[in-house]
Amino acid sequence: MNKALLVIDTQDSFYHTPYWSVRDIPDFQHNLTQLIGAFQRNQGKVVKILHSREDIADSPFNPASGFVKPMAFLETQFDKTFYKSVHNAFTDTGLATWLKRAKIDCVVISGIRTEQCCETTARIASDLGFDVEFVTDATLTFDMQHKPSGKLISSEDIKNRTELVLAERFATVHRTRDYLA
Repeated sequence: MNKALLVIDTQDSFYHTPYWSVRDIPDFQHNLTQLIGAFQRNQGKVVKILHSREDIADSPFNPASGFVKPMAFLETQFDKTFYKSVHNAFTDTGLATWLKRAKIDCVVISGIRTEQCCETTARIASDLGFDVEFVTDATLTFDMQHKPSGKLISSEDIKNRTELVLAERFATVHRTRDYLA
């Protein structure tokens, strides 16, 4: 099976959002760096996906902001870069065509936000016929407030929910350590 690691939206834009939190950053950075290294050692493709929204002038995701670039800890060479303006990495990027031409049949999901762009990419990839591996500890998200109830949902609970809805339906769920052996 030929695999590509998708590093989704791990970009400076997030530093400038109201929900940014550094709490889970050390583990995320460590796991993602280890995962990228494992792919590079095993000659897997590493693909950078950046979220870019030119239609929202004051957004940190607008390229004019200067923040649509990989976070500094990603000191790596990527095999390919795609820019997206929607939640998943396939709809408006040409990623599926590139993967098929490269004879890649499995995508490995990592990046920022677990329940949003990462999960949505996993679902679309599955629908497009790719095998999907979701590396939850190499994804990052943030606590969210449930508006109707006012309840604060922790990033850990959000990740658990993502695993619940993806596992055995859209993806197999993995940890970084699964790729390091």
